[in-house]
Amino acid sequence: MKNTYTNKTSICIRTGLAVALIMAFTFCANAQKHVRKELQFPDFDNYKTLKCDFHTHTVFSDGRVWPTIRIIEAWKEGLDAIAISDHIEYQPHKDDVSTDYSRPYEIARSTAHTYGITLIKSAELTHGEPPGHFNALFLKEIAPLKKSDYKEAVKAAIDQGAFVFWNHPGWKQPGHKSVWYDEQEILFTNGWTHGIETVNGYTYYPKAHKWCMEKNLAIIGNSDVHLPISMDYDFAKGEHRPMTLVFAKDQSQNSIKEALFARRTAVYWENKLIGNKKFLKPIFKKSIEITPEIISLRPGNDTYIRIHNRCELDFILTANGNAGEVSGPGHITLPAGKTVLARIKCNKDIDKEREKAALPYRVENLLVAPDTGLEVNLELNVKINP
Repeated sequence: MKNTYTNKTSICIRTGLAVALIMAFTFCANAQKHVRKELQFPDFDNYKTLKCDFHTHTVFSDGRVWPTIRIIEAWKEGLDAIAISDHIEYQPHKDDVSTDYSRPYEIARSTAHTYGITLIKSAELTHGEPPGHFNALFLKEIAPLKKSDYKEAVKAAIDQGAFVFWNHPGWKQPGHKSVWYDEQEILFTNGWTHGIETVNGYTYYPKAHKWCMEKNLAIIGNSDVHLPISMDYDFAKGEHRPMTLVFAKDQSQNSIKEALFARRTAVYWENKLIGNKKFLKPIFKKSIEITPEIISLRPGNDTYIRIHNRCELDFILTANGNAGEVSGPGHITLPAGKTVLARIKCNKDIDKEREKAALPYRVENLLVAPDTGLEVNLELNVKINP
């Protein structure tokens, strides 16, 4: 009897341990599913740098996922705001889901609140080329936008105070070459176009970038995702969806809307930022830390500085202009979240009273115009030793 009791006790203990281990592994697995990547972009000038995707789809138009999935994906990838912008005129799954255009927003709203994601009520206006497709953000009602005439559809959005941008310009053109149609001119002249997708998915539209600069339109970049996001981007290889950086006072819808209408945006795409230099320059400046704080220089000798990059993307720098009294390497790559040692050369004829030095560079992957990198100075505090 004693051995039987001992064996039963041993079995119970082993069973209990097995159950505990299973529960522990299950807990860890579930915990791993709810881990957010915090994207590192600095705030500046009392604005928060918000990461947004204003163009996504669900099964309520031609997407492949339920609306709540879009929220969870966005949260895990480090986004702050998202728009579910299902097509109004194109609903291939209408036999299986509701044709209420507001239904995706209603389904996703509670999940967005739980995850702290700002969900923007939106829709995609789907008209032929030209004029093409448009997204309308911050809608009160979606149904009034279903009009056969594109001008009436956009006007219905404008009447609700919506922010309207032109989607994927040139997507049906050879080589994705964007075309500014007469229809685009009509909408722009009426003040009914507020931005253009400079990036849609994997495609960058340099003409759209140029138009945004010339016409003071918001530079927008979105995923236009239809499949589960992990099927479009290989996160293990460091890929990410394109997103619009919005420089807003806070994460509320009102602040995001105000920032969009004020054109305070940039685009994060691949290992690039695309936008106005007045926004890209402070992002670069806030991202870089140079040590030591005072660089000790000796005329005719070299020394070293350490440059730390706090930003989410690598910065690729090329020397801009001739070397002066103080110069750095011809090329520097500053990897995200890492520190680089760079050699500094000091001219033997340097002014002995100098206290400041500026190393001129061009950041090749911060695009202030097509094929034009942001010009910056690496500012150094220096002390000249004999």
